[in-house]
Amino acid sequence: MSADTATQVTIWHNPACSTSRRALELIRAAGVEPRVVLYLKDAPDRAALAGLAARVEGGAGALLRRKGDLWEELAPALGLDRPDVTDAAILDAIAAHPALLNRPVVVGPGGAAACRPPERALDLLPA
Repeated sequence: MSADTATQVTIWHNPACSTSRRALELIRAAGVEPRVVLYLKDAPDRAALAGLAARVEGGAGALLRRKGDLWEELAPALGLDRPDVTDAAILDAIAAHPALLNRPVVVGPGGAAACRPPERALDLLPA
């Protein structure tokens, strides 16, 4: 694999998440060493999230994790559970609370997606 191939794949990763770990394993087993973004350690800014939302299937809504204690706490307060929630509100919430990112998100030559199930990552890898 060339250095160009490695830079073509990025995973927004949470090592504590089994789905995220599995996606990373699958990418590496396919012979690709991705750029790993530890978004909880190095939180992305709003502009980075907007760029990601523009690329990911389903837009900002696909980036929002809709389960867990943080979701239960913040969704009603921020209106995230409303059917008319805006992309701007979603991106603002994730920027302020990176744990709301629906992980893992993989970006590659095949597109970008929140990879649930983790096997979805394989569709995004270089041919």
